Amino acid sequence: MAEVIDGEFTAFVNERGDALLRVAYALAGNQHAAEDLLQNALAKAYARWPRIRGDAEPYVKRILYHDQVSGWRRRARRAEVPVAELPERPAAGDGGHDADLRLLLRDALRALPPRQRAVLTLRYLEDLSVERTAAILGCRAGTVASQASRALAKLRELVPALDELTTRSEVKS
Repeated sequence: MAEVIDGEFTAFVNERGDALLRVAYALAGNQHAAEDLLQNALAKAYARWPRIRGDAEPYVKRILYHDQVSGWRRRARRAEVPVAELPERPAAGDGGHDADLRLLLRDALRALPPRQRAVLTLRYLEDLSVERTAAILGCRAGTVASQASRALAKLRELVPALDELTTRSEVKS
């Protein structure tokens, strides 16, 4: 029985691990924290694997979200303020403007409340429907829609270059 569970779990991780890591990265904001977040979520899912019914991916995404929110709350209670952070540099071959915009967008996403950040991650990075996002976050579809709208408005406020990009892409289509 344990071998069957191990095999199913390993197949799940091999198939969905990269996508789950992208979600974890969007929530955590850096690669190392994302890997830790995903490892903890997968350990929790493995412990409950025999009881998970149907598609396990939404279950693991919910663990990722809840663990990240718990981490934000713990850090907020400790009120640690980083003294210095090394700036991230664009990779070789990246356009400078695109890299700058990505950094601005990353910082703006970090400024969003946890629920709004999770909604944007699931809706636009993972390309999930409003209903599936609501199921993962344990809320109503209307809440997802309103949180997405508020989050996008806040992003446009924090990163004015987004208005220019969305206007250009709307004109092209």
